[in-house]
Amino acid sequence: MDETVLLGHGSGGTMMKRIIDDVFFEAYAGEELLEGNDAASLPAPAAGERIAYSTDSFVVTPHFFPGGDIGRLAVCGTVNDVATSGAVPKFLSCGFILEEGFPVADLKRICKSMAEMAKEAGVHIVTGDTKVVNRGHGDGVFINTSGIGFIPAGVSLSGANCKPGDKILVTGTMGDHGITIMSCREELSFNADIQTDAAPLNHLIAEVIAAAPDTRCFRDPTRGGLASTLNELASQSGVDFIVDEGAVPVKDAVLGACEMLGYDVYQVANEGKMVCVVPAEQADAALASMKANKYGVDAAIIGEVVETPEERDPRVSIRTGFGALRIMDMLVGEQLPRIC
Repeated sequence: MDETVLLGHGSGGTMMKRIIDDVFFEAYAGEELLEGNDAASLPAPAAGERIAYSTDSFVVTPHFFPGGDIGRLAVCGTVNDVATSGAVPKFLSCGFILEEGFPVADLKRICKSMAEMAKEAGVHIVTGDTKVVNRGHGDGVFINTSGIGFIPAGVSLSGANCKPGDKILVTGTMGDHGITIMSCREELSFNADIQTDAAPLNHLIAEVIAAAPDTRCFRDPTRGGLASTLNELASQSGVDFIVDEGAVPVKDAVLGACEMLGYDVYQVANEGKMVCVVPAEQADAALASMKANKYGVDAAIIGEVVETPEERDPRVSIRTGFGALRIMDMLVGEQLPRIC
């Protein structure tokens, strides 16, 4: 196999077959990919089930960072998006745009990471595509993944379901991924170990739904962080969200980095965390379910949903340690480009 990606690897000829066989198939080919068809033939959902479908593109830089890489993000990001609907993720597609000169060893490392995450999530990569652009016209590697899952009968999660009295939960500490990427780019060093939180959360979500069957919604607080996510949900449901500042889990090192860099930790991206809204009477069960999962040990109930006064639009507020309320705004502009 060549040491770097060449234009011929996207030509459709023997060089392209070689990179497909030696890199992609070697890492994660299953029955569907090995059939060699232009489209994967997939089983239909069972009676009463619905199909969930999501797509995402990944352009993060650097490609490798503490705790993960662009391949891990690509699988986990799409698996998690599909799972927020309450679906059981089943199948992924994967499209690569490679820049001429990209090291094949790095590409193999990325594909190995994707295979590991797909196996953990229980999904199959069933179709894909490869394109190569001229040197200087890309940034090494871009990845697009799409995902399909099956929503069980009776499950209907939506950001429009939140009701006054509901409790707001998060599955873990906020801001880990964004600060990890920034520390790599700026060559910052911290005394504590900070790494990406990218993880497949589909099993955790299924466990929470089983424990709290009236769960309103899940949403992953990626770009724009917790603040943007809560504002989206408040707007969808037409209600206010109130967050207790002292209840939001944040690592000391992440908070210190945000203070040093001038970031609002609630607007920093996450890649392996979920926001969840549940009825108050099911909040303790949901929290216990989260904490029983390895990706939810730092889960917490962070606030509640309240009615919005008729004279204004829905908003999100945070209750400070002094008992005062301040508005938690959505991110404006670009805090940290190419975070995922």
